[in-house]
Amino acid sequence: MITSKIISNGILRALATIIVILSILYFLYEIQTVIVYLCISLLLCLLANPLIQFLKNKLKFSNSLAATTALILFILSIVGFILLFVPLIITQANNLSLLDTQSLQQQFIETEKSIEAYFNIQNVDLNKVLKDSKITSIIDFTYFTGFLNSILGFMANMGMGLVSVFFITFFFIKDQESFKVTARKILPDTNEDKIINSITKINHFLTRYFIGLLLQLTVVFILYLIVLVIFGNKNAFVIAFLCAILNIIPYIGPIIGTTLAGILTMISMIGSDFQTEILPKTIYVIIGFLLVQAIDNNVSQPIISSKSVNSHPLEIFLVTLISGITFGIVGMIIAIPVFTMVKVILKEFFPNNKIVSVLTERI
Repeated sequence: MITSKIISNGILRALATIIVILSILYFLYEIQTVIVYLCISLLLCLLANPLIQFLKNKLKFSNSLAATTALILFILSIVGFILLFVPLIITQANNLSLLDTQSLQQQFIETEKSIEAYFNIQNVDLNKVLKDSKITSIIDFTYFTGFLNSILGFMANMGMGLVSVFFITFFFIKDQESFKVTARKILPDTNEDKIINSITKINHFLTRYFIGLLLQLTVVFILYLIVLVIFGNKNAFVIAFLCAILNIIPYIGPIIGTTLAGILTMISMIGSDFQTEILPKTIYVIIGFLLVQAIDNNVSQPIISSKSVNSHPLEIFLVTLISGITFGIVGMIIAIPVFTMVKVILKEFFPNNKIVSVLTERI
């Protein structure tokens, strides 16, 4: 028989459960930066695994030496990536210096006069309107100071983040075998094999996925480079590389890359005639990039992505689209890896479920 005491105890247990869950979620929200560091470190560890195995098995490196070598290579890659864009920045700055500033100033003055003449025709005293609106009192000139402080803060946080990520990654790589042994001791005996199998399969599929992604970006980079070289674009290698990296963001990244390529193409030709040289060449570059994207979206991306994670191309498209609508750009980037992890876990723990068996039949 259900009594008031049983009902009250159930309500109290439900409230306690809700409070515990909310507390955990709040705690995770507060340490979200640390969680991001851990995720990035795990990703770097995953990418470094083939190199680590080669160093340890073929060259007989110790765990510490192999981890140190991998981190040094990561740091050199980041430094090389940054230095790669220095010539591009210098070149574009030199091109901008060729602008006819006097002509631009004259155009600005003429535009200003046209605006004033328009308001005078409409019997509107522009100076009085500006004075009455007290627009100068509205403008916050401390914005520039705040902007500078935000840049310095961003650089400091970025530096701290890199140090933290590399520190965590070092121990992930160095002590990963010890972590596996410890995990086996902590995991419940009833689900130990399932959890270990899930982790092994996830590691396998994600390694294949990132190798496939690297292959896809390489194909896109080569095609971009061919387009830029054909039309004689300066710094073709750097621009193609940057636009290929932006392809990591599904659907939106290629649009940003095409826009960026068009802008850099126009800047690189400052001083030439706009109608006969700058505009036609920019249009040709954009058309070339659109053709590359058509090839990538309809051929290389579906095939490589679906083969690497054993998923149907339509399945990948829908998951990426839903994740992008729900979580934005970050969701689009992590959609396929997270979806693959979920599929592996579901197949391992619920293999007899009909829906799960249909979704995971390729795994």
